[in-house]
Amino acid sequence: MRTDQDKGEMALGRNLVTAIPGPRSMLLDERRKGAVAPGVSSTLPLYIERGEGAILVDVDGNSLIDLGAGIAVVSVGHASPKVVDAIAEQAAAFNHTCFMVTPYESYVAVCEELNALTPGTQAKRSALFNSGAEAVENAVKIARHATGRQAVVVFDHAYHGRTNLTMALTAKNMPYKDGFGPFAPEVYRVPMSYPYRDPEGLTGAEAAERALAIVESQVGASRVACLLIEPIQGEGGFIVPAPGFLPALRQWCTDNGALFVADEVQTGFARTGEWFACSHEDVVPDLITTAKGIAGGMPLAGVTGTAEVMESVHPGGLGGTYGGNPVSCAAARATMETMRELDLCGSARRIGSAIGARLEALARTTPAIGDVRGRGAMQAIELVQPGSREPDATAAKAVAKACHEQGVVVLTCGTWGNVIRLLPPLVISDELLSEGLDVLGAALGALAD
Repeated sequence: MRTDQDKGEMALGRNLVTAIPGPRSMLLDERRKGAVAPGVSSTLPLYIERGEGAILVDVDGNSLIDLGAGIAVVSVGHASPKVVDAIAEQAAAFNHTCFMVTPYESYVAVCEELNALTPGTQAKRSALFNSGAEAVENAVKIARHATGRQAVVVFDHAYHGRTNLTMALTAKNMPYKDGFGPFAPEVYRVPMSYPYRDPEGLTGAEAAERALAIVESQVGASRVACLLIEPIQGEGGFIVPAPGFLPALRQWCTDNGALFVADEVQTGFARTGEWFACSHEDVVPDLITTAKGIAGGMPLAGVTGTAEVMESVHPGGLGGTYGGNPVSCAAARATMETMRELDLCGSARRIGSAIGARLEALARTTPAIGDVRGRGAMQAIELVQPGSREPDATAAKAVAKACHEQGVVVLTCGTWGNVIRLLPPLVISDELLSEGLDVLGAALGALAD
């Protein structure tokens, strides 16, 4: 059944009235150079004026199909009606008091939702913050406090944020870490399960054994506060670990008194076809971090964990002036309600099947596609030099640029910058998705020309 939002986005459709970027965007870009720090870069050289569903409209009147969703943020679509109404209503009532000074019901309600939705039936508690990096940083704080240990184990290709601690947790140097050190200590990195690049036939359990052997020999199991992992790595290249990898890590943590921390900032809130990616293998974390898709575009993040772990921290040990802002909390409640009403977990599965089938077909005729992978509405292709597994970042950049010029927003990622990732709004219509994939297919086809 088509929703009003579907009708709106299809009425807009993909429509280019100028070259990308258009004249007004170029004027804005000149203003930007004199006002914005150059360290803040942008993927597309155009400026957005409004959005609806899976369509973005720039200041020149160009309408683009959005297959990036603000990096998995606007899963319920741009200008989702319930979210818009909730924001307006809350802003008219009050937009800030600071929960640590004079609390309010919506913060409590969002925590109740997180406690109920995150994996596991155990008693849980939550705390709210502003961003994914802040949530991850607080999860590490909580893990260290609860265990009395210091060491944090992370993985190759990981991305956890841009603060000092989360830069230490992040694997990729450029652009995230280069020149910004020294970084926080007691962070130890081990190999990820990367099926496309692992030795052929390596199982998830064997990949876990490989990683954990390093932890035990180089760190010491008794020193590990937590093992921190993205169930599907995001910026690192949409790497889906082999089956059995996550459960083996979870069991090791249980056996050794360490906490299993799932960074579900990018994978959470229906993106992979389940509310959280850990659920695909029935993995229950001790702590889980959330952000991005939680509040329909408003800044909000959370840490949810077992009651015992979360209650180990003394009063005043967690918080922040803006954490759990009432407008963001209102948006989160409307976002989660919309996800339930529209069954966006089901939508993610359907989107994943459609994208996966198209990408697999393209892989059969495009030698540059080395791997197709993903789960739900989180899909990717890894581009390589034909006949090898040598990463080809130049090809990825060319494909993305061609899509952008034709009015389709796609994103690149990966340790070597050679992965094209697709994470459209979960409300995208079949017609728009198909059209966007047609453009991607043409851009890939041009690689062979």
